[in-house]
Amino acid sequence: MDFGHVESVRARAALRHVAARSAGPAVSAELRITLNFHPDRLIGGLPVLVALAQDGAYHSQFVTGTSNGGLTAHPGGDRWRWESRIFGGAYDDGGPHERPVYGALNFRRQVVGAAPRFGSSHFRLTADALTRTTFCYPDSAAEPTDFGVAAGMSLIALAEADEQDALNDYIEAQIHGRVLLDRHVEALVLDASYRGTPVEAAARQLPCPLEWHPGYRLTVAELRRHGDYRGQEYVELGARIAQDGRIDPRIIGDAARTGRHELQCLKMTWHTLARYGAPEGAGTACAQGAGSGRASGESAA
Repeated sequence: MDFGHVESVRARAALRHVAARSAGPAVSAELRITLNFHPDRLIGGLPVLVALAQDGAYHSQFVTGTSNGGLTAHPGGDRWRWESRIFGGAYDDGGPHERPVYGALNFRRQVVGAAPRFGSSHFRLTADALTRTTFCYPDSAAEPTDFGVAAGMSLIALAEADEQDALNDYIEAQIHGRVLLDRHVEALVLDASYRGTPVEAAARQLPCPLEWHPGYRLTVAELRRHGDYRGQEYVELGARIAQDGRIDPRIIGDAARTGRHELQCLKMTWHTLARYGAPEGAGTACAQGAGSGRASGESAA
């Protein structure tokens, strides 16, 4: 399989290694890869969107040192070991900037992106990202044995048949090569709770279109019905930080920046909100044509 359009020698080697282990139908060119993240967190003391505007590129946790999952991106760490296994050692002696960026394939065409477990908002990549992406199911942290590339894979059928929790049934995507905001991003799609906030102001400084999805929200009463999901302590944390009797991504982000709460605990509160407070269209197909690239039907004003 020819990956000559990919700039990096290591990336081409990784793509060929995974392609040799992949089989099945081609991925539809209408589908998109999304990079879910929390747009109000800090990187090196800077708001993440401000840092992205300055840098112009989206990086892996090997570069940023931050993650909405586990922080194991260092030589000998779990993320390093998983990548070594999946990509046949292609990146073992490479630098942090050479490693792939992680997202998920939005085969369900969800308005909130393919993997809301990792954040309420997302970058939606252009169609050409598909041809330099490898895929696995389940998440690479689960030591998967099923892989794919855009030219052929069986992962969609596998994921659709699996009875996973709604936050775990994404097809992980590893995008090889740079992800530049002005070239490789169709849109930044923000949760509606960030309208009129510094997050929106920062988003409008990025060199990519801004779109919105309807937003996550839960009342405290609804939140308390789900103490068995991640744990009652995280429900009570959500109740303590709630405003006007509800929580949403902005409220959780505000709490995260105070430094008064363990981020891992807030992550569990977010998981409960993401699981039970999703907007309509978060688990169903939505209109997205090959040319439109619109995930939510709502563009920036």
